Amino acid sequence: MSEINNNVIELDAFRKSNPTKNHAATAVEEAPVVDMTERRQEMIQDERREVKRTILTEFIGAFAVIPDQGLSKVSIYDISENGIAFDTDLKMGALRGGEEIAVRVYLNQTTFFPFVVKVKNVRIIEDEQVHRHGGEFVNGTVNDEALHHFVRFIETVSASLKTDHGDIMVSNLQR
Repeated sequence: MSEINNNVIELDAFRKSNPTKNHAATAVEEAPVVDMTERRQEMIQDERREVKRTILTEFIGAFAVIPDQGLSKVSIYDISENGIAFDTDLKMGALRGGEEIAVRVYLNQTTFFPFVVKVKNVRIIEDEQVHRHGGEFVNGTVNDEALHHFVRFIETVSASLKTDHGDIMVSNLQR
């Protein structure tokens, strides 16, 4: 009675088919034993992002106040409750991690919504010829409550966006 039961199933023993095993009672082939390690890793990767993000490529006009360069156009790539990703042209250069910058989202040519972002990571996207910057919103600076509502608005609107293919015709127009 010195045997210890540790409730561990050794998968290696089940992975190899055993031709000596007699399954004459059933004509069905053995079902394969699936190693869940790979599937588990995929699930972990999917869950790494803490909040839902909304892809915004070319959806909203934005500018950033770049040190030593002034106001420069950026393309917002995505946005979430905690942060934002935006692209700058490769020719413009990249911001540094840890740098805090002011970002302006323009509602029209003269009215903008400002907030502050702390750059967390930068990478080059060769296909698009841009530097993609990932940053988190700096809380307690400007517009915390408005920023929250802005992100919710963008998430809500982008969930129901449609593309106009020119197929909608107006009827009953008088000539």
